[in-house]
Amino acid sequence: MNHRPLGGAGLGFRRELIDELRNGVPDGIDFFELAPENWAGMGGRSARDLRYFTERHPFVCHGLSLSLGGPAPLDEALLRQIRAFMSEHGIGLYTEHLSWCADDSHLYELLPIPLSEDAVRWTAGRIRQAQDILGCRIGIENASYYVAPPGAEMSEAEFISAIVREADCLLHLDVNNIYVNSRNFGFDPVAFLHALPLERTCYIHVAGHYVEADGLLVDTHGAEVIDPVWSLLAETYRRIGSDIPTCLERDFNIPGLPQLAAEVGQIARLQKQMRDAERQVA
Repeated sequence: MNHRPLGGAGLGFRRELIDELRNGVPDGIDFFELAPENWAGMGGRSARDLRYFTERHPFVCHGLSLSLGGPAPLDEALLRQIRAFMSEHGIGLYTEHLSWCADDSHLYELLPIPLSEDAVRWTAGRIRQAQDILGCRIGIENASYYVAPPGAEMSEAEFISAIVREADCLLHLDVNNIYVNSRNFGFDPVAFLHALPLERTCYIHVAGHYVEADGLLVDTHGAEVIDPVWSLLAETYRRIGSDIPTCLERDFNIPGLPQLAAEVGQIARLQKQMRDAERQVA
């Protein structure tokens, strides 16, 4: 299957939404995202449902368990399975978190990588290995975290930039993760954004989060996107343009399709505003 053109505003593909989506994908939803671990190798109705949509709409693969920064050997069997899955469904983009989540077994948590030169070399080497197996460049996502690893030799933005450069990979930019981390650790999210290698951006996430009673922000993907995160997304578009495909993440407390489509529509409106502004300047 040939890759379908990817762009615009997208939504996470959830089994809970399939019946509604079969009745018609709302205007403004240009593509879908899925976690290949949750779909590759599935048979029966799940396989038929997925095939129905991948034959009609562009999709992105966003991984959950590759553990790019982890100590255990890279899961080459999983990567080969993902490559076959992407080929089968005509999917051209794969992204993963810049984190680690497994050692002898999966920990079911995305953990931060130490900000060190050794970690840059280790993680970049694993990303290059993953790219060789997949046969394409991948996007790495800036992750949320709640405990800063000790012994930092560089800033997080410098760490991300060094890995992107050494691995020759792409950047998957999550603006909600920037905002969550900025509130939890007290830094300027716009300055952080501008310090990233934004010219390598291939994909963007936007999502909601939860505020604990003590003020800690938790990246839950279980609430509506708030205004400061929309503002950070708009700043991203001002910096790099609005052509980057941008996906709304919603992983639980999932509302009906009309409400989700309205949030995806906000992405589309910001993209249109940027295009209009660019035309006026030209």
